[in-house]
Amino acid sequence: MDSVSQPKFLGQASALPANPDEAELDYVANPRAGALYCVRFAAPEFTSLCPVTGQPDFAHLVIDYAPDASIVESKSLKLFLGAFRNHAAFHEDCTVGIGQRLFAEMQPHWLRIGGYWYPRGGIPIDVFWQSGAPPEGLWLPDQGVPSYRGRG
Repeated sequence: MDSVSQPKFLGQASALPANPDEAELDYVANPRAGALYCVRFAAPEFTSLCPVTGQPDFAHLVIDYAPDASIVESKSLKLFLGAFRNHAAFHEDCTVGIGQRLFAEMQPHWLRIGGYWYPRGGIPIDVFWQSGAPPEGLWLPDQGVPSYRGRG
C-alpha cells in the first residue's frame, strides 16, 4: 500500500486512466479498524477487450473484502476498473489481476473477487479468486449473481 491519506480523486474532476497500470488507487484509514466486517463492491458493467480479436468483453464483477487498517476509496476504484475499457486481457487475467492488486496494496484481512463474464462465442466464463480462507466469524453473503442460463 502506497499510503493511507487524503483521497486524491474524491471531489475532483478526474480523467479515466489510459490503462490499469497507470491507474492509482486511493486508500483511506478504516473508520472501524478492529471490527470484523465485509465490504462489497459490485461492478455490473465492467468492460475490457479480448486480447486476440479486440472485441469488447463484459462482466459483472463482485469484490468482497474484510478491511484491516485501510479501505479503498470508491471513486479511485471506479477509475481503476474503468481503465480496463481499452485494455486487452483474458478474463482470467483481468479478474485475478484486480483481486491481487487490491490485496497487495490494501492488505486487508481477506479479499475475494467473482468475475461473471457474459458469453462470447457461446461460452460464458466465470472466474473466482480469493486471498485465502475467510476470517472466522466474517459474515459472507452470497455474491448474488446467478450462473448464466441463456434464455431458458
